[in-house]
Amino acid sequence: MVNVSLCLCASVIYSLCLCASVVIRMKKTPRPMPVFSKAPADVVEAFTRAAERIPDVQPRKMFGYPAAFTNTLMFACVFRDAIVLRLGDDDREALRREGGRPFEPVPGRPMREYLAVPDAMRASPAVLTAWMKKAHAHTRTLPPKKPKK
Repeated sequence: MVNVSLCLCASVIYSLCLCASVVIRMKKTPRPMPVFSKAPADVVEAFTRAAERIPDVQPRKMFGYPAAFTNTLMFACVFRDAIVLRLGDDDREALRREGGRPFEPVPGRPMREYLAVPDAMRASPAVLTAWMKKAHAHTRTLPPKKPKK
C-alpha cells in the first residue's frame, strides 16, 4: 500500500512539474515598442491649420503625433505621413471614393472608422478643413469615453 501511495505521489508531483515547466516556457516575452518616424512638416502644418479652424477642439498628442479630440474622443490625427479622420459610414464611403485609404497603424489591422485622406487633399486647406469638420461632427454624436478607474 505504501509503494502505491509513493508512486501515486511521485506521479502527481512529476505531472505538476511538467505543467509548471510548460507554463514557464509559454510565458510571453514583451514585444519591442514600434519606432515611429517623424511626421513631415508639411503634413503637421496642414493638419494644424485645419484643426485650428474648428471650434471645440482639444489638441493632444497620440503616439507622438498631433491629434484632435472632441468630447474625449479623437476625431483626427497625424500618423507618420498621413492625416487620418474618424468618419461616419456615408462620409467614409464618400472619402474612399475620393481616394481615402484604410488606416492601418499595424499592417493588416485596420481601424474601421478611420480613413487616411488622399495626399492631394493636404494641399487644399479648405477641402481638408471641410473633411475635418465632418469628422468632428460625427465624433460629437458618439458617447464620451468613460474615465478609467
